[in-house]
Amino acid sequence: MPRTDNAAFRNLVADVWLSVTTGTAGYARPAFFPVAAYKQVKAIAYPEGDWTSRLWYDYALDVKKAHQLVGSGARLVTVIVPKGYAVWVPVNACYNKVGYWHLPGARVVYRDKEGKVRSFGIASLISWRGVWYVIHFGAVTRDIWRGYVDDPQSGPGTPGPPGGC
Repeated sequence: MPRTDNAAFRNLVADVWLSVTTGTAGYARPAFFPVAAYKQVKAIAYPEGDWTSRLWYDYALDVKKAHQLVGSGARLVTVIVPKGYAVWVPVNACYNKVGYWHLPGARVVYRDKEGKVRSFGIASLISWRGVWYVIHFGAVTRDIWRGYVDDPQSGPGTPGPPGGC
């Protein structure tokens, strides 16, 4: 299982935070599940097209929505990672041909520009070669194409819920 106390995870957090505070999804491209890995993991037709038109597109919408919530004057406090929610997703589950670790419900805790502690979730992280990546930021599934912020709260909030692919 990937670690959350190393440089790779700190870099993921820094990239995601920069993308949220600027509203520019591209800054977090290194933290987002790589398209080359997605093509190897998923047993679906046209995985590269799915990555581009659904996963990355959704992430970009979610970053813009999170930026509207957080703004540019906020300061990152921490990311709460509910390691107990991590599960191994085996081959043939969730349309995949390779197993991976899945970790839902991490929380980004920050201080807004007035100094109040607030938070929002990261819907889903998955692993590739021992490193965590964001795969779903604001929402795993959507009823319409718009940006989502996962469970914004005053204070640090509560990680979770567990489950998912």
